[in-house]
Amino acid sequence: MTATPLSDVMDKEKAINQAEKSCIEHGGKLTPKRKVVLELLLENAHPQSAYELADLYQQKLGEKIPAMSVYRMLEFLIEQGLVHKLASTNKFLACSHITCTHKHETPQFLICDNCQSVSEVGVDTKLIEALEKSIQQNHFQLNSPQLELHGLCEHCQQQ
Repeated sequence: MTATPLSDVMDKEKAINQAEKSCIEHGGKLTPKRKVVLELLLENAHPQSAYELADLYQQKLGEKIPAMSVYRMLEFLIEQGLVHKLASTNKFLACSHITCTHKHETPQFLICDNCQSVSEVGVDTKLIEALEKSIQQNHFQLNSPQLELHGLCEHCQQQ
């Protein structure tokens, strides 16, 4: 699934409603500022840095917000499973499964080095288990099973 903006108001509203419900279920709260940051990620096709989000926030609300505040909001959204951080680019994107209520596989991100598009796909559980077993056998502690693979998307390959 390629990261695309949720331009359909109904889909964005559904995602925000599900996010609010999920936060409450996990003992958190989707504050108005956190909600705006999540909306900005849902509206943008490409991952955004905290500084880009601070600029977008100011454009949208006419109110400055420090990048450090955005980072704290993003941390909360990540903890709630609503946002992913791409470690290789230090950018953030909304989870493509916000409106789903079932458990998902470990995310794998296919990042196009040309157009910066990102596709979020699940990794087969058996593959992750095999990787974790190999990692444990080598006495290494895995902090995150998230995979980020860089290359060229189908569109950029055809150019």
